[in-house]
Amino acid sequence: MSDVSDWWRTAIIDMEPGSIHLRGTPVQELIGNVSFAEMIWLMVRGDRPTPAQARLFEAALVSAVDHGPQAPSIAAARMAVTCGVGLNNAMASAVNMLGDVHGGAGEQAVELYHHIAGFDGGTAAALDGWIAAQGKIIPGFGHRFHDPVDPRAPRLMQLVSEAVEAGACSGDFARIGQAIEAELNHRKGRAIPMNIDGATAVIYAELGFPAPLARGLFCLSRSVGILAHAWEQMEQGGRNKGPTPPKYRWTYTGSHSGE
Repeated sequence: MSDVSDWWRTAIIDMEPGSIHLRGTPVQELIGNVSFAEMIWLMVRGDRPTPAQARLFEAALVSAVDHGPQAPSIAAARMAVTCGVGLNNAMASAVNMLGDVHGGAGEQAVELYHHIAGFDGGTAAALDGWIAAQGKIIPGFGHRFHDPVDPRAPRLMQLVSEAVEAGACSGDFARIGQAIEAELNHRKGRAIPMNIDGATAVIYAELGFPAPLARGLFCLSRSVGILAHAWEQMEQGGRNKGPTPPKYRWTYTGSHSGE
């Protein structure tokens, strides 16, 4: 039956009646002994973080949990609830909206940092190369709401500095992020500060997470806010609430027959 049992192969879980091992450890030894953040690390990577790495990792997860009902994913969750669906449906609707434009900047910023780290030249030339290939939008810097400072980023960067002192990471990607920020400020003649995506990308890069996992981890973080908003809307009630109150109408740009 090896051809059947090998159809799915995994190093994540081994399970049989009365026994569950996750990454080789009995689940009962993990319950009560590891935090949820440490469990995420273990499941995704297969090893355990040091205490200093776990603190920094958890800080990144906490920082991205919510950004208000104007965020498309949160709005989608709340609207889904008013359509009478359950929490799981509302959460799925919301998470499915997290892509390249909304929610993907963290992954893109990790890619940018690795591009600059591997570039044979200075930050300015590396940034020019990125812009030529990817376009003028620099992921992880600037914010349409938080101007001039995204309050989450400085705190996260402070924690990165503390983690470097504790030996949890090297600080190489933090320096790259800061160099990008300085270069953008120079080019624009005004502050273009690092935002939440840029700061969490520094952390995920410092901790050795591949770029695609930065997006997956953002989805985990934002799912907390999605759940909270979906539950709040469920408690508030309301039916078929669209993106604007009913008295507001859209702009019609077509024609009317007979005119």
